[in-house]
Amino acid sequence: MHFDRKNLSDAQLLQMYHSILYPRLIEEKMLILLRQGKISKWFSGIGQEAIAVGATLALQPDEWILPLHRNLGVFTARDMPLHRLFNQWQGHQNSYSKGRERSFHFGSREHHICGMISHLGPQLAIADGVALAHKLAGKDKVALAFTGEGGTSEGDFHEALNIAAVWDLPVIFLVENNGYALSTPTHEQYRCINMADKAKGYGMEGMTIDGNNILAVYDTIKGVRDYCIKNQKPYLVECITFRMRGHEEASGTKYVPQDLLQLWEQKDPVLNYEQYLLSRQVVSNEDITALREALKETIEKELALADAGAHPLVIDTLAEINEVYAPHQQDEALLNADENNVSEKRFIEAIQEGLFQCLEEQDNLIVMGQDIAEYGGAFKVTEGFVEKFGKERIRNTPICESAVVGAALGLSLEGYKAVVEMQFADFATMAFNQIVNNLAKMYYRWEQNVNVVIRMPTGGGVGAGPFHSQSNEAWFVHTPGLKVVYPSTPRDAKGLLIAAINDPNPVLYFEHKALYRSLTGNVPDDSYEVEIGKARVVRYGEDISIITYGMGVIWAEEYAAGHPETSIEIIDLRTLQPLDLDAIKSTAEKTGRVLVLHEDTLTGGIGGEIASWIGEYCFNMLDAPVMRCASLDTPVPFNKRLEADFMAASRLEEKVQQLLNF
Repeated sequence: MHFDRKNLSDAQLLQMYHSILYPRLIEEKMLILLRQGKISKWFSGIGQEAIAVGATLALQPDEWILPLHRNLGVFTARDMPLHRLFNQWQGHQNSYSKGRERSFHFGSREHHICGMISHLGPQLAIADGVALAHKLAGKDKVALAFTGEGGTSEGDFHEALNIAAVWDLPVIFLVENNGYALSTPTHEQYRCINMADKAKGYGMEGMTIDGNNILAVYDTIKGVRDYCIKNQKPYLVECITFRMRGHEEASGTKYVPQDLLQLWEQKDPVLNYEQYLLSRQVVSNEDITALREALKETIEKELALADAGAHPLVIDTLAEINEVYAPHQQDEALLNADENNVSEKRFIEAIQEGLFQCLEEQDNLIVMGQDIAEYGGAFKVTEGFVEKFGKERIRNTPICESAVVGAALGLSLEGYKAVVEMQFADFATMAFNQIVNNLAKMYYRWEQNVNVVIRMPTGGGVGAGPFHSQSNEAWFVHTPGLKVVYPSTPRDAKGLLIAAINDPNPVLYFEHKALYRSLTGNVPDDSYEVEIGKARVVRYGEDISIITYGMGVIWAEEYAAGHPETSIEIIDLRTLQPLDLDAIKSTAEKTGRVLVLHEDTLTGGIGGEIASWIGEYCFNMLDAPVMRCASLDTPVPFNKRLEADFMAASRLEEKVQQLLNF
């Protein structure tokens, strides 16, 4: 192994030795603790330390790094207190994630480290968002994201590299090629010779280096960092290395040929660098022995400190529930809209106005989506926005929903807000992992807020068929950490959108396509909010209650207007997560007969959850079982007559009569 110190001083070489030896000795201790049952799982990075340490030392301390399972050197090189890391690995309540996460699935704003999720690929796009924030703010900084050679097979790898190239973002994508993705060798993973060769296909530069040579890693990343900042371009670096232990300790290495293990033992990054320092008389054997003993003593002291501070876990169920979301109190002034200045607006105009006013008032708000700039979006919601706010803030995206949502999350790390337009709510499936695993869980895992709103044009009734008409709000209502709003009036459309943008939590904002230009109403002209989590009484009644939202409100109003003989109370939920349980209970108690109406299909729809809750908590108030009126359990058909039969509205009268006659 050839080491080139270039202009590094002896002191710098020694510091690097300290930095690479420390995680190795920690790992050796962790393997002992694993055998003792003091930790439950460990992903060993033995044999790969040079990459994490070299790359981290090459960056500035305030540049975000997005590491993986085996990158202990990132955390130690950023000087994270070891006793707190021990607490993290042992699942203690006073750890970085309060016992909610394991190993390295956590982050720290203080140390500019963003915690991974087990799905690997999605974190690459977060680096895009961080780099975009730097670019918008005019900062000379990069973001660095780790992935393994196995992770490069994921679609998120393609999407993240593509968007970084298209947007000219200063991102370093670092591939740790250790030969095996768990047990799958590289020849079963891809067919190119070098992973760095893929860079050219995305319009970026790339190189392959020896990942076990700490000086090569340090010098390369330092130079690549300068390149990315100077040219405002991304770069792909492939580090060839080897994992000397199993994917995690339980996996073992039986699938690895013994001669291959022996070959890579000779390429040990710690021992080879140590021999280099000895050969150049930078250190002596006595120095090495003394440093090892000192570091081992530090490790034991930090472990004792962790054990001393490890109080018995106190289960606080209320805290667990409350800390799923970042705390937020809506502004009372914004909740009190100016009723003296109102104008009649269509549903789509109310959305446009709310978004436009937020962009005017908040310089850190970025809007992203397919065709949203000059074209104005598929439904023209953002028409004219690019002329006012420019293409830096009204950003056309490639067709890569996952990377765009990931980038929106990355913007949050640097204090920006993002509104992402899904061209159709149906297409959110392409970003499902980012939404339900990254956005939703981020605050619960390490208290990082996520200022992201995803606009979801939804619903049928327009003859658009199975892939442009479905109602998928129930998927996201089921996911803790997300807020879900669904307006049915122009007034609520504007107020809920502004409230969603001002909320530090991820919000899915459903807007019904069929209401865009068919529904009008009086809307306050100034900026205002509608309270998230607060239902609206649309119509007061005594005989039955219809609890609904979205297009269901329109159907219920039309039905009630056509049946004056029945006193119908209509509750518009407006927010589906969190639900206004007080409003639900109040109307159930008042009428004793409840029908839950929604456009979504029956099975697994939110109506089942509401009916169940009423049955559990309001049973003694009821005069009849809670009933549901929903669309058929089929995909949404294209033919208008078939679609009309599919819709819940076609069975509304039957269900109301059934409820009244019980």
